[in-house]
Amino acid sequence: MRYDLVIFDNDGVLVDSEPISNRHLAAYLTELGHPTTYEESIRDYLGSAMHRIHELIAERTGQRLPGDFDDVFHARVFAAFERELKAVSGAAEVLEKLAADGVPYCVASSGSHERIRVGHRVAGLGRWFDDGRIFSSQDVGRGKPAPDLFLYAAERMGVAPERCAVVEDSPLGVRAAVAAGMDVYGFTAMTPAAKLTGATGLFSGMGELVGLLGAG
Repeated sequence: MRYDLVIFDNDGVLVDSEPISNRHLAAYLTELGHPTTYEESIRDYLGSAMHRIHELIAERTGQRLPGDFDDVFHARVFAAFERELKAVSGAAEVLEKLAADGVPYCVASSGSHERIRVGHRVAGLGRWFDDGRIFSSQDVGRGKPAPDLFLYAAERMGVAPERCAVVEDSPLGVRAAVAAGMDVYGFTAMTPAAKLTGATGLFSGMGELVGLLGAG
């Protein structure tokens, strides 16, 4: 194994939540008078912390989203998760391989701690992640593309940034990992490879990831 720590993004990498989340985000923004298609939501908000959605809407329209926006959005998404959410195909097998080989891993997500835990519970991944392996943008001042979250996760896990590999599916996440001085492997299941500029390597299925990490 060529790395001392593997840091996973969550949404779109471990749990197949991005289609659900962005469908509801586009619908809610449209409902609030900010017409947004599903494709535009993916383009603009994939990998974003909630504060970035507020900032982009304010920047583009001069209007603020309602004070209860986050709570209403999460309630809708979590209800949809309970009905629809599944783990990304092959994610559990990658986690099982890392655990069996004693390779440290964690998750560092733009999503809230609650969102991460709800997603893991519904998708059947909860057993792989105790509290010490879960890091959220809530833990730091700035979300991706700032490197803060990945640097915080590495520090808490006791590993130097240059010994970390990040697994990401969003341009924002790849930029954050590069800024943190970490290798990053871009998952192209939902994001075209051309948009993951700067990635150390690219893969389209979880079956390829173990080899890329040098854990095969």
